[in-house]
Amino acid sequence: MSELLRRMLGEQIRIEAVLAGGLWPTFADLSQLENAILNLSVNARDAMPDGGHLTIETANTELDDRYARMHQEVEAGQYVMISITDTGIGMSPEVLERAFDPFYTTKGPGKGTGLGLSQVYGYVKQSRGHIKIYSEIDRGTTVKIYLPRHVGSGDVRFSAPSMTPIPQGSVEDTILVVEDDESVREMTAESLRELGYSVLQAAGGPEALEVLQNERVDLIFTDIVMPHMNGRQLADAVMEKWPAIRILYTTGYTRNAIVHNGVLDHGVSLLAKPFSLEQLAHKVREVLNSKPPAEQA
Repeated sequence: MSELLRRMLGEQIRIEAVLAGGLWPTFADLSQLENAILNLSVNARDAMPDGGHLTIETANTELDDRYARMHQEVEAGQYVMISITDTGIGMSPEVLERAFDPFYTTKGPGKGTGLGLSQVYGYVKQSRGHIKIYSEIDRGTTVKIYLPRHVGSGDVRFSAPSMTPIPQGSVEDTILVVEDDESVREMTAESLRELGYSVLQAAGGPEALEVLQNERVDLIFTDIVMPHMNGRQLADAVMEKWPAIRILYTTGYTRNAIVHNGVLDHGVSLLAKPFSLEQLAHKVREVLNSKPPAEQA
């Protein structure tokens, strides 16, 4: 579809495709999938009136029981993920809440029907999949489509139990979770405590810096896109005063979109949302076992 998208979106939009190898098969209507990608790409173009960057990515992923509990319509299991990220105007929380409503639109007369997202939502649900939007005003939008892995008529799409034991934490290691979404913050903190870590919480960068004045912290697990102070700005402030603290970023945007848009450098530690307990355990252990940022520099 690359050539079609380039013709449709115009020269002002740079298109980057990051397609994973070894993608699982999924049982889905091809023409409707193409239509969904076109709809989302046109929405992205309209959100970038002065031009911008569109990143399309694919990956195998897993939505675990914790994520399924937070999203009642989701069945835990293995999925193929297709994400479309723009660098456009973004959506406010109020718009985001109604994004899938039929006929709800922020576009003016003659700018489209407003049916695009609701049609994509209907197609994904019809395919027994899941769709999630991450967006911030003036920071762009990522739409992630999850289509269930197809593993044959005699099986289900759940993964085989992992043979690698989940690394456990220690109460001696203290992790500060910085996340402006309260439900995500609480779930992450609960998961880290279940793994054995001591956990502190902050709803944003300024609150995190206040916590650090009074508490010893080994690792900061911070969202990247937050109001007032983003995760990168928080990390820079921390490195000046507490250079031994390790930093692990998280975001609903994909690594490639974040790096290509200049928000983060290559090589930083990043765990993309949504993440499973196992992914969280391995990544946190990996970062804690690494050299502090000051020594890496």
